[in-house]
Formats: sequence, C-alpha cells, structure tokens
Amino acid sequence: MLLAAFGQAQGGPSAPVAADSIHNNWPENNSRPWTLQECIAYAQVHNLQVQMQELNVRMSEINLRASKGQMLPNLNAGAAHTYQYGQTIDRFTNTFVNDRVLNQNFFVSSNVTLFNGLQNYNTVQQNKYNLEASRFGVDQTRYDISMNVASAYLNILFTEDQLTIAEKQRGLTQSQVDRTQKLVNAGAAARGTLLDLQTQLAQEEVAVVNATNNVTMAYLTLTQLMNLDSVAGFKIARPDLNVPNESILSETPEQIFAAAQNIQPSIKQADASIKGAEKGVDVAQGALSPTLTLQGSLGTGYSGARQTATPVVNGVDTVGVTTGGDFVLVPGIDYNYAIVPFGEQLDNNFNQSFGVQLTIPIFNRLQVNSNIQRAEVQYQNAQLNADLAKQNLLKNIQQAHADAKASLERYRAQQSALSAAEEAFKYTEEKFNVGAVNTIDYTNAKNRLAKAESDVLQAKFDYIFRLKVLEYYKGNPITF
Repeated sequence: MLLAAFGQAQGGPSAPVAADSIHNNWPENNSRPWTLQECIAYAQVHNLQVQMQELNVRMSEINLRASKGQMLPNLNAGAAHTYQYGQTIDRFTNTFVNDRVLNQNFFVSSNVTLFNGLQNYNTVQQNKYNLEASRFGVDQTRYDISMNVASAYLNILFTEDQLTIAEKQRGLTQSQVDRTQKLVNAGAAARGTLLDLQTQLAQEEVAVVNATNNVTMAYLTLTQLMNLDSVAGFKIARPDLNVPNESILSETPEQIFAAAQNIQPSIKQADASIKGAEKGVDVAQGALSPTLTLQGSLGTGYSGARQTATPVVNGVDTVGVTTGGDFVLVPGIDYNYAIVPFGEQLDNNFNQSFGVQLTIPIFNRLQVNSNIQRAEVQYQNAQLNADLAKQNLLKNIQQAHADAKASLERYRAQQSALSAAEEAFKYTEEKFNVGAVNTIDYTNAKNRLAKAESDVLQAKFDYIFRLKVLEYYKGNPITF
C-alpha cells in the first residue's frame, strides 16, 4: 500500500542516515529487532541499486584520471629481433646485403601535446563535472532507498495492526460461539444461531491467515530492499507511532519547493550535467585549433652485417718493373672479417631525435563541425533535463501536499465513523445477548466495526506517510 504511494514521492531530498556511524551496531544474526535507522543505514550500503550507482562513480573517477593523464608526456620503449633474407640495405652499414642478417633495434620515445585548442584541459573539467553528477546520483539513490525502506517499515507496522484487528474480531466471534454453544446445550438458543456464528468464525480464521500472510510479505519486501544476507529471525522494533503535528501543512508547496531545490540531489545532478555538457562543447570546438606536439626518441641497434676487416701480410707480390730493370714488389695482403661486437655496436649506433610537429586542421570530412553540433545538442538537452527535474519536483511536492491534506481530513472523518461504529456494535451486542436481534444483524454490526477500525488504521498510516514525504522533501531525517 505505502510503497505504491511512494511512487509519486521519489526524488525527495531527505538527509541520508550516516551508515558508517551505526553500521557496527547492526543486530548481529538478527539478535534483536532492527530500528528504522538501522534498516535505512544497512540498505544504503547493501542495496544493489546503490552499489550499481557507486560503480558509476568509480567509472567517472577512472575517466577523470585518464583525462588528466592525457596532459602528461607519454614514454614508450621497444625492441625488435629480426632476420633479413635476400638483397636488402642494412640500416646501420647503408650497404647492400644478400645474406641472412640479424638485426636488433632498441628505442625509447616520448611525446607531449603542447597545445590542441585546450581540448585536454576542457576534457578534464568536463569529467570533473561528470564525476560530481555521478556522486549526486548515488546520493539520490540513497535518498530514494531511504524513503522506500521507511515506507516498507511503515507497511509492516500497518499489516501487524491489521492482524491485531483480525485476531480481535476472531476473539469476539469465538466468545459468542462459546456462549451460544452453552445456550444451545441448555435449550435456550436455536442451533441455527450457533451455526451462523461458527460460519462467521471460520471466515474470520481465514481473515487472520490472510493478515498473517500480509505481514510475511511486508517483511519480505523490506528485507529485499535491504538486500539482507539472512532473514531468519528478522524483526523490526515497534516505535510509539503517534499522529504527527500537521504544522508542515501550513507551508505552501512553493515554500517547500524553494527549500527542496537547494538540497535536492537530482537537481544538483542536473546542474552538474549542464556544466559538463558545456565543457563538452568547448572540447569539440577545440578540434578547430592547430595541434602542437613535442616529440623525441633515443635509439640504438645491432646488425650482423656490420663487420671489421683486419689486414694480414701474406708474402710479396710483383706488381711491375722499373726502367732500370728492378722488380717492384708489394706485400701480399689478405683480410680477416669479423662482426663488430654487440656492445660496441650499441655504443656506435646510438642516435637521438627531437622535434616539434604542428598539425593544422583544414578539412576533416565535416567530422569536427558535426561533433560541435552534437555537443551543442547535448548541452541543450542537459538544460531541458534540469528544467524538467525542477518541474517534476514542484509537481511532486504539490501532489504530496494535497495528498497530506486529504489524508488528514480522511483520518478525522474515519475517527468519527469509528466512534459511531463502536457505539452501534456495543448496542447491537447487548441486544444480541438478550435475543433481541438475530445473528445477521450482530455480524453486520461487528463487520462494520472491523471495517471502521481498519479504515482508521489505514487513514492514520497514510497520513503519517504523507507528512513524512513532505518532511523528506525538506531534507529532514526520516524518523517515526
């Protein structure tokens, strides 16, 4: 009943219970009844919707850190081990090689963006607002869960009171059955009267069973909202539930709205989304600017084709005769070839490069212009979402205020009806006990009393809940 009523109240800015401050006091193994504050605190930590929203915050934090990293230089290292076959030009000797050659290359490179139209800076700012919006989203979910838990908690109290009424009615009928049985045995009452009362008793036994099942289902709803690990032995503490003061109804919906929009997480979330979308436009427009990048690298390598030639004298060779008849002799020289050692090559082949690169966008197939238009549409959409959030908040407050007033009038009317039903039943019961009315009249009077009690109970809980909704919008803690 009350959870359905909360459908119009979601989004209010009730201050969340400080879960961290009381989570160590949660009833261990349900050793004692749970208070409302304990139920809310537990749900704010363990509810699956809250956990999913917290993952969104985690993702926003990762995006923010990644965007900050885009403003830093990168640094990469690499190595290559390559065999070359066939005729190729060796990069270290700059000669043609026609054999299998082993090449090994090692490098370290880095570059940093000096300017790109402030795209990196604006992306960081955009992600900051997105993170802020995500955190407000968690707050909003916790507030909604708090009100849902309060509604489910109140619904348990309502179904337990309904069960008490059903058991009371069964007790009254049981007393009449016992009394009439004695009169029938004494021959002072008709057996038909007893049969009618026994039929009524059977129906009220069914009503007790149904009321008991409603209590069970109400507990199930609450434990599911809390995502409780174990529901065995779970019970709630029963507070002194008095009808609250209706002083809040003296405030107009507009006055409540003025306070609510300043503390409402969904409004703050929408405002942060507007700022993030605005920065998104700046990011898209930054792509129109030139990009200036500083880059550098260090490298070295090894080549199996790089060799040293060592001369070796091998006798003498005659290369000619002088005019005087003397022979011209030169030493015969051969060469021993050896690959330059690995360490020596790494030292000799060490190279560095540094420079800047300027990229000027001229035409990019209309992609930059399209991205700017998309960002502008998203910004306009964020503004409309913020306006819609405020409109919905005002509408919900107006509805809750009207419902609270109607609930108060209904509660007062039902109290008057209950007083009349109690007097009527008392009068009918007295007449029934002396045989002045039949069983049907007695049963009808008792059913009217039961309905009046149930109506008062429902009107009371509905009124209490409606006032809690209004307090919820004002940011007051949820307490009974």
